[in-house]
Amino acid sequence: MKKSNQIKIILLSVFVLPIFSFAQSGGSNGLSFLKIGSGARNIALGDNGAIFANDVSAIFYNPAQLKEGSPEIIFTHNAWIQDAATELLGVKFSLFNLPIGIGINSTSIKEIEVRTKPGPVESTFNSHYFFGSLSTAFSLVDNLSTGITVKYLYEDIFYDNAEGIAFDFGLHYKSPIENLFISGVVKNIGKMNQLQKEATKLPSEIRVGPIYAFDFPEYKLTLQAGAEFQKYLAQNDSHVNFGTEIVYDKMFALRLGYQTNYLSKDISGGLGIYWNQFSFDYAMTPFSYGLGQAQTISIKYTF
Repeated sequence: MKKSNQIKIILLSVFVLPIFSFAQSGGSNGLSFLKIGSGARNIALGDNGAIFANDVSAIFYNPAQLKEGSPEIIFTHNAWIQDAATELLGVKFSLFNLPIGIGINSTSIKEIEVRTKPGPVESTFNSHYFFGSLSTAFSLVDNLSTGITVKYLYEDIFYDNAEGIAFDFGLHYKSPIENLFISGVVKNIGKMNQLQKEATKLPSEIRVGPIYAFDFPEYKLTLQAGAEFQKYLAQNDSHVNFGTEIVYDKMFALRLGYQTNYLSKDISGGLGIYWNQFSFDYAMTPFSYGLGQAQTISIKYTF
């Protein structure tokens, strides 16, 4: 590789990759697109997917929860910050009496500027990240299910690209206390091929927490509240994510989330509308330090 191209790669690592790491949290892991939430409902709830994702979005958070519910399909568009955008597609169905989930994540950053010296921009390029996943789940014992996801990973940065594989392992427990559930998941356990001279480290993490549902039939209201502890395994980086959802008459949902120990974000919120077999969800995540705000929309169809 020419020396000028090597300089450009260095500049990319200095100025572009922190877009993800700064907006999320500190640490030396790469592939930070895996840290961005999946699905407007879960993002609005403080990215509390390991415990709240009781639908097709469990593909992206906790495959053990695929045991719940009917076949579904979901599409999500996430307009993240600093020109980063994610498109998600998830499908859940049954095959050989097992729940099967297929997920696709395509994330890109457009028009990254290239400079080898101070002055005008010399050129621009796009950076692309992708994973395709296959998930399933089954019961271990009464009230306890487990699930596994296998992911094919791909990253394309400037002239270089790399591939890899990762696994998620989840548990979901229905406690003896009515309406109390406990979930846990270990995510992104795997490795990448070399990107130029060094393999990118995956942001492996563990999440665990409870969720409790309150019913108020006289007011046609259902309330869910949950919290999960989140720890990235290869770095000193942990968070507690809180989420609350109020659903009126199985038609309208109001959601609020809060995340601790992030440099540039904490509160998130959103709305949901249920119409026949369709769900329409919206989430907003404001960022500080002039980074703007992320907007996420999801459309889900239940068969």
